Amino acid sequence: MKIYAVPDIHGQKNMLDHALSLIEGDGGRDATVVFLGDLVDRGPDGRGVIDTVIAGQAAGRKWVVIRGNHDQMFLDYLNDARDHGARVNSERSWLLPVRGGPITMKSYGVEVSESNPNWQETRRAVPESHVQFLAGLKFYHEIGDLLFVHAGIAPDVALEHQNPVDLMHIREPFVSYSKPHPWLVVHGHTPLQYPQHFGNRIDLDGGAGYDRPLIPAVFEGRDCWLLTDNGRAPLIP
Repeated sequence: MKIYAVPDIHGQKNMLDHALSLIEGDGGRDATVVFLGDLVDRGPDGRGVIDTVIAGQAAGRKWVVIRGNHDQMFLDYLNDARDHGARVNSERSWLLPVRGGPITMKSYGVEVSESNPNWQETRRAVPESHVQFLAGLKFYHEIGDLLFVHAGIAPDVALEHQNPVDLMHIREPFVSYSKPHPWLVVHGHTPLQYPQHFGNRIDLDGGAGYDRPLIPAVFEGRDCWLLTDNGRAPLIP
């Protein structure tokens, strides 16, 4: 069984379209695809990315979408402008350009900033279907020997006891943990220059949020290949 993964998109609609074309070329229109979250922020077309994923699911595509911390911050802002998400203080507000909120809202036709939250106009501009979509995102997806999650897991904690905040935000001690997990953990969140296999985990976030390429992957069991314009490239520890 082939399973495809798309790492952090961060509003890069053109990159997403290219990644999906690579997936379709390798696995066809019925391919199972897991999106690792962070659909929005930093890139120019968060709305277009969400529209694309919603449309694909509505058309019956086998697409699973994981909740990323940026997706959660967007949802938190839509639900309550005073709350920008767990672990995010006022100095790391979603409305700061470095966090990506303003460019996401620009894709909906609304200008926002810390000095001008413009919350009521924001709620009018964002379709309710997008709010419900964000609210329904999964925190993880387990299939066979693979666990797909946005940020990672707390090591040595049973899956049913994992904190959703960790699943969306964790870096340490997860990224330094070298012992085997019960699964090969496939994640994004921690941007690299290029996707990398660490033995017990694979970080697919190659930095699309910083204008580096969005590189999808395909899994057959625990074996992984990156999809490129020149075909598959094996990703090994």
